[in-house]
Amino acid sequence: MSGFGGLDLFELFKSEVETHSAALNVGLLQLEANVNDPVPIEALMRAAHSIKGAARVVGIDLAVTLAHEMEDAMVRVQKNQEACSPIRVDQLLQATDLLTQLTGITEADVAAWSGDKTAEVNALVTALATPITSSMVAPAPAITMVTQPVTLDVPAAQRIGSVPEKPPETILTPRHAEGPTGDARTVRVNADNLDRMMRLAGESMVEGRRYRQVQTSLLDLKNRLRGARNLLETESQQQSAGDVQEAHHQIVELETVLQQHRGMLEATFRRTEEVGTRLYHEVIGSRMRPFGDATAGFPRMVRDLAKRLGKQVRFEVEGTNTPVDRDILARLDAPLNHILRNAMDHGVEGPQARTAAGKSESASLRLEARHHAGMLEIRIRDDGNGIDPERIRTKVVERRLQSEPVAKGLGRAELLEFLFLPGFSTAAAVTEVSGRGVGLDVVHQTMRDLGGTVRVESEMGRGTTFVMSLPITLSVIRAALVQIFGETIAFPLARIERIVRTDRESLRSTEGRLQCDLDGHAIGVLRASELLDLDGEVKNQSDQVSLLVIGGEHDRCALMVDGFLGERDLVVRPMDARLGRVPHVAAAAIDDDGLPLLVMDVEDLLVSIRRGLGEGAIRGVSSQRLAGATSHRKRVLVADDSITVREVERQMLRRMGFDVEVAVDGVDAWNQLSAGSFDLLVTDVDMPRMNGIELVRTLRRDPRWTNLPVAIVSYKDRAEDRAAGLAAGANAYLTKGSFQDQTFISTITDLVGQPST
Repeated sequence: MSGFGGLDLFELFKSEVETHSAALNVGLLQLEANVNDPVPIEALMRAAHSIKGAARVVGIDLAVTLAHEMEDAMVRVQKNQEACSPIRVDQLLQATDLLTQLTGITEADVAAWSGDKTAEVNALVTALATPITSSMVAPAPAITMVTQPVTLDVPAAQRIGSVPEKPPETILTPRHAEGPTGDARTVRVNADNLDRMMRLAGESMVEGRRYRQVQTSLLDLKNRLRGARNLLETESQQQSAGDVQEAHHQIVELETVLQQHRGMLEATFRRTEEVGTRLYHEVIGSRMRPFGDATAGFPRMVRDLAKRLGKQVRFEVEGTNTPVDRDILARLDAPLNHILRNAMDHGVEGPQARTAAGKSESASLRLEARHHAGMLEIRIRDDGNGIDPERIRTKVVERRLQSEPVAKGLGRAELLEFLFLPGFSTAAAVTEVSGRGVGLDVVHQTMRDLGGTVRVESEMGRGTTFVMSLPITLSVIRAALVQIFGETIAFPLARIERIVRTDRESLRSTEGRLQCDLDGHAIGVLRASELLDLDGEVKNQSDQVSLLVIGGEHDRCALMVDGFLGERDLVVRPMDARLGRVPHVAAAAIDDDGLPLLVMDVEDLLVSIRRGLGEGAIRGVSSQRLAGATSHRKRVLVADDSITVREVERQMLRRMGFDVEVAVDGVDAWNQLSAGSFDLLVTDVDMPRMNGIELVRTLRRDPRWTNLPVAIVSYKDRAEDRAAGLAAGANAYLTKGSFQDQTFISTITDLVGQPST
């Protein structure tokens, strides 16, 4: 379809349908929750009318017919010609869903969509036109929706009820800007942000033009200085007193002009910096979207699930206007969806069970977002059953993730962490809603990818809370800059618990490891230079040491650095893809002097630290390479997230005569393989961050590891599991029962031969 004002008309249509469909969803749920409230009806009628008009412009007659019938049905409700029953709301929501489908198709697909949906639309049009009789009235709604005032992306005249106004938005479609797939990208930018950016861009252009004036003036100054110099360089016997005086007079004038230029330059540079900073922050602001943009569809989802499951739920959304980076917002849908569905299916109880437990029939489900300590914090709370830690403990032993004695010693918080492992579920049965164990590992991985964390808190009979902590924006981070052997390294402040300076004497050595006391507890201390393979001469041997405390409640530790250089806002830049994955490094940045610096991946550091403190395996990249170069024994890398299994495999391989390193998951294994030299990889399948199948596939795509022998050792012993492992590129697939006989040992020998070379 021809462009309109630089924009594609069909894209404008889809944007309008998306906006008004969201308004219809929210308004219809409000209407269902309070059928006696006439306020939303007019706004809903206008939304349907706007879709009808837009569809007529782009020639989608089927959408025109459906939107027209929706409008007529709402007119009858407004005029009290019929009651707004749950059945009618269901029909209007179904119609809204059909119209929403138009936002996901291209203009070329319209004819096919119309052909496929004609029968469904005609049936729905007939149902909407049919009066609702008393015998048809459905039960009361299963969900009560309570939200903060939700600002919808609709023109001010079409807003629902007394929803506060929000600046309109402009859709920008650069004609020549293309994304990675070659498709033009369309983004929404708040109109006020756009206006401010335009003004600042204009000021920046004006400031830039002043440089030409300064340049011209400096060129004139240069010529005048050359003339004065020529006068002074003339042989003294040929100079008259007047010439010397004139030369000195010119130099004095030039010094005055130079002083004036200095002031001009200082003012110009200061103004340019101010404008550039303001423009930059406006651009960052244009990336921000309200949290409500990610939650618009959840009330409808919760409502439909509540009806399907026979539950009554009071769903509350708080913090819908909290600003979030649009890239983060786009990634939140799947994690929030998984957690809400789990809460509906396994968390909240049915009315009878709640009554028997002394609770109200209507369960409470709350989703809230806020900025806290420089991070976006999202909480999903329910007042349902809670999570039984003993069921988790049983599953852990059944799946051989830990031995029974170790599992008995795990606390509640440690047990809850198992919920985020791939495939781990305590559900008694798989349903179409949840229970497959594929949700919470997605949540964990998404948080990890976004530089955030997720944890779960639960109390039996009182409910469950999931807490996600994320950066507010991905493009800028607040970081602590530290000095390590002359190198400036950045650590994201959001991942640092605290920064401590303490007396060197307070450090003590216990079983060869440094420790210090923090809040009455002993924590391990590691030299950051050792972990990052930074070598140099220690210049500062003061009585004070600087420590970065990282990790959570159960894995807290401290990194010793040479000193702190303060805090900075850093514009992060991804590492060049040609470098591959660099151990312990998340991104790069540029400091105030224009020099590059590295931003640490604290989560990856913690993995290495846990391994080092728990198993004495702290080695940097260079030390691993050195070990691989000087050892005459073959080296094996064991990757398994269970410390028990790792230890069993390591001891067996060492008794066979191999040098053995261990990794706690797939990403850790990949980092160690990239940094060192190994003759064999032994890996589990189910591991966090990167499972064994993904690890093997990644290895086989890299020419360096095409011929590396790989043995998978897993508790999964089905034929399809074995086939999947071998198809990924493993040379052997064993079950963990092979430890009980000679199968494990004989397989390793077959793959790599004798341990000594």
